[in-house]
Order: sequence, then structure tokens, then C-alpha cells
Amino acid sequence: MASVPSRAALLQLYSNTLRTSKSFSSYNFRNYFIRRTRDTFKSIQNEQDPDKLTRFYDEASKELEVLRRAALINGMYGGQKLVVEREGAVRLRGDT
Repeated sequence: MASVPSRAALLQLYSNTLRTSKSFSSYNFRNYFIRRTRDTFKSIQNEQDPDKLTRFYDEASKELEVLRRAALINGMYGGQKLVVEREGAVRLRGDT
């Protein structure tokens, strides 16, 4: 039987998953995985059952490894940036 993950271990897993989610080069994938990570960890926030916490930690650790591989592949084949991602000069109302 695996031990119950500590709060620090869960927070470390959350931060690693969020960091990996932010490393996607594709805007849509990046925002989807950030949102999904926050929702997933928020759902387990007040959980007290040790079995559920252990199961969650194991599954989330496996998903983190898959997410890391997917982010790596996405970085290799990332396309051009979308219009919403481009940083340019800000135009003001009176500018022509």
C-alpha cells in the first residue's frame, strides 16, 4: 500500500503540471491544459480520503509524464503564433 501524499507533494505536483502546461508552444493547447490543471486540482482541494488522494496522486503523476512528452512534441512542431499571441505596437484611438 502506498503512503498518502503530503500537502507539499500535491502542491509540487500541481506546480510541475502547471509549469509543463505553460510550456506548450500552441496557444490553444497551452490554455486548455492550464485550465484543465487548475480544474483538476481544485476538485481534489478539500478531499480527506487517503485512498482517493493516493489514487489521484498516482494518476496525476502519470499524466504529468504524458503532458511533458506532449509539450516536447508540440514544441518541435509548433506553428506560427496566433494573432492574439503577437506582441506589437499598441495603437491609440487618434493614431493613423
